[in-house]
Amino acid sequence: MRSDIESHLRMSDDNQIHVPRSFVELFIPPHAIKPTASREHIAARYELCEDLAQMLSEQVSARVMELGVTKDDILERMHRGLLADAAVVDEREAWWVMQRLAELLG
Repeated sequence: MRSDIESHLRMSDDNQIHVPRSFVELFIPPHAIKPTASREHIAARYELCEDLAQMLSEQVSARVMELGVTKDDILERMHRGLLADAAVVDEREAWWVMQRLAELLG
């Protein structure tokens, strides 16, 4: 199992993206040992989700001040928004984006 995941974590020399294990694991079904998607697909989805988390992190502080609510309130609203627009990210990816966003916000 470890080698299958490790091979998905390493991208080709042409692509220097390091996809975190937590993201690769989104593509491993329960009781399976390797991802169901290609490295390229996982890397592309990771780039989208990482960019989304980075973009949303910039908006959190502004929204907290603007709306007079807590970070948790804003994070909850953003998560609901991600789930409502499933065309952008699926439920697993939305969860990962929110975890990454929380990490970025400290």
